[in-house]
Amino acid sequence: MIPAAVVGVGQTHHKTRRLDVSFGGLVREAVFRALDDAEMTMDDVDAVVLGKAPDLFEGVMKPELYLSDALGAVGKPMFRVHTAGSVGGTTAIVAASHVQAGKHKSVLAVAFEKQSEGNAQFALGSGRGASLGAGGAFAPFIRAYIHRSGAPEDIGWKVAVKDRRNALKNPYAHLKIEDISIEKVKNSPMMWEPIRFLESCPSSDGACAVVITDEEGAQGRTPAWILGTSSRSEPPSFPGRDPVRPQACLQCAQDVYGQVGITRPREQLDMAELYVPFSWHEPMWLEAHFIAEEGEGWRMVDDGSTELGGSFPVNCSGGVLSSNPIGASGLLRFAEAANQVRGAAGEHQVEGARTALAMAYGANSQYFSMWVVGNSLQPFA
Repeated sequence: MIPAAVVGVGQTHHKTRRLDVSFGGLVREAVFRALDDAEMTMDDVDAVVLGKAPDLFEGVMKPELYLSDALGAVGKPMFRVHTAGSVGGTTAIVAASHVQAGKHKSVLAVAFEKQSEGNAQFALGSGRGASLGAGGAFAPFIRAYIHRSGAPEDIGWKVAVKDRRNALKNPYAHLKIEDISIEKVKNSPMMWEPIRFLESCPSSDGACAVVITDEEGAQGRTPAWILGTSSRSEPPSFPGRDPVRPQACLQCAQDVYGQVGITRPREQLDMAELYVPFSWHEPMWLEAHFIAEEGEGWRMVDDGSTELGGSFPVNCSGGVLSSNPIGASGLLRFAEAANQVRGAAGEHQVEGARTALAMAYGANSQYFSMWVVGNSLQPFA
């Protein structure tokens, strides 16, 4: 397999709602920031992989077809990816696979969502006009985790405060709350018990792009080497399914770790960007990625391990709790992990980060995509 690396990352401006730009303008912002970061132009790109959540979210079918013109990519191969909320992560994996297989030398991965021009609740209800919403779907899983682990109720508040404070260090975070505090989260309205308003992600507009190239193309640039990628899925319901520890998530993590040679994730990884749309998912995913023992993920939150300065920082960018353009949210996690090992994360940089995990998930906790990136092709040599 041909080595592949991220050499450019771009995101959109930090407004939560981007009423000042079109679809094309929103995506172009991210794409041309990524190309500038990679010191490339669209002429250097061989193919484009575009991902977003269902077209129903904005009511515009197959936007990738006309976005090729907006990107200056007419005549280049254009691939569309859709795997629910995990789509941004899957988009990065598909783009990387084109390089790793030798099909293309340099590929642009881009993902977006413009929720201000659609009705997310309508879309989540499959266009039938009614839906519990994502929070309503995940609240029973979160309640089951709390019951099984014995976690105190302030764990969700602590994650929310941590991620929102991290967002203040990220110029591209969409939602910034300067006066965030435990008390403010605790007193925010209950949305779907036990999920409070300030433990929930925003609904935002945004795009993210990454430039992925081969070993030759990475020369003279600052690369994040793609050490392992994996995606897994499972049906939304079947006898014995455990949505607190989905088999697809466990198998995806095991697969990507196996590719990299990771046997002790908490020790061998320096940080993680995990898809946490509701704050309680952080301890749940720490366990489902074998970073914490089962029932112990909440203790890492409680003792400060997942803080920016902790022993295992999680979501230093502010995470999905601070930026959730659904189709792009997974690619944002992958891009932020890449920036960490490139030393390009700015104020939310983890000092000395060499290897990082990124994950995205979607639908009814059933679709998963992950990658591990490093500042070297042999991080444990």
